[in-house]
Amino acid sequence: MTILCATHFSDAAQRAATAAAQLARKLDEPLFLVHVLPDNLSRAVRQALQETMQSALSDEARRIEKLGARTSFQLLTGEPAEQLARFAKEKGAGLVVTAGPTSASPFLGVGGTVDRLATTLPVPLMVVREAESFEAWVKGTRPLKVMLGVDRSLPFEAARDWLRGLRRYGDVEVVAGRIFWPHEEYFRMGLEHPTFYQEVTPELLSALEQEVRTQVTPLETQGLPPVRMRLEAGVGRIADHLVALAADEKADLLVVGSHQRKGLSKMGSVSHHALRLAAMSVVSVPLAGAARGSEVAVPTLRSVLVATDFSEAANRAIPYAFSLLPNGGTVYLVTVAKHATEQAQELRSRLRQLLPKDADAQGREVRVMVLTGHDVAPVLLKVAERLCVDVICLGTHGHSGLKKTVMGTVAKEVMSHSDRPVMVIRPPEG
Repeated sequence: MTILCATHFSDAAQRAATAAAQLARKLDEPLFLVHVLPDNLSRAVRQALQETMQSALSDEARRIEKLGARTSFQLLTGEPAEQLARFAKEKGAGLVVTAGPTSASPFLGVGGTVDRLATTLPVPLMVVREAESFEAWVKGTRPLKVMLGVDRSLPFEAARDWLRGLRRYGDVEVVAGRIFWPHEEYFRMGLEHPTFYQEVTPELLSALEQEVRTQVTPLETQGLPPVRMRLEAGVGRIADHLVALAADEKADLLVVGSHQRKGLSKMGSVSHHALRLAAMSVVSVPLAGAARGSEVAVPTLRSVLVATDFSEAANRAIPYAFSLLPNGGTVYLVTVAKHATEQAQELRSRLRQLLPKDADAQGREVRVMVLTGHDVAPVLLKVAERLCVDVICLGTHGHSGLKKTVMGTVAKEVMSHSDRPVMVIRPPEG
């Protein structure tokens, strides 16, 4: 994974090059130092600038080579973001490093080179504010403290996996920062909203903590230190709260995922505003930079939700749910009643009678639950969010797909609206 560092020879760019060199040395990767000349210059001016910039690149390359990085340099011509993206792809770069926009930049860099790079590059972009923390990390005098922005998106998973790779090279202390809007979370998890709009109940906080803990578990493999969590209710732009949280934690680096939004849609982008506003260094990881193939971690399933209406087809899903947890975990066996009923105890007893005889073997835990609601699918979707299950398991009727019966309709709706894996058990042919 080559590291590419873009420079314009300012003091901030020198700090970025120093940090890039420290990373290249730590990761034992080659470093390319690049400057891009605009192509709208006259030939005479361009020739003079080319000689000057070549000399400046050579001097800067010699400086950072003394830091232990294997360094090459290249002078390019054209639109900076386009040329850097092209060159990064050509060299197989895995990370592009640059200085951030200054306070003198119009609108703190909106529409500038860094902004365009963030929406163009297929690899992570690191905007460096200071280099001392990277130097200390490389020397082993202190850990690198990283705030990871957590949400429920694929770019977050790409950012998490990039950080997991970084943790293999040294002592990286990780704080998972989750900013949430309480009203939205109460609705998503099917929890009763308290009287005060921004109030966070212990039940909501516990559910969110469980969700974040599950999301960051891949960072704690291979004996790595546990990830600490910071959850904060917010109003308005999430990026402002996340940047403030990172500052409060005195983080050296803020890592966020990026949808690489363009135009007006960037106004709601966490990565867009974090790159502009954060006082610390920031890494923006696009979905295109997600781990693939052999680099992808195999997930460990720890919880399954299986629902039944006590029909034969629905009950067939129950043993399959247990088969998904050969190494232990929790199976939530549930049914949905239309009304709060005095028969809840009887329904729980009927659920227990459906358990396989070895249900609690292999370290598995079983929880039976009677839920209430008129519309089964939304009830299941919300409890799956609240319990943060890894998989939803459902049986369905019919031989040719999800037939319009009760469980068939439920399975179809759950598959259409859940962002969690859904396993559907169909009856055998004949």
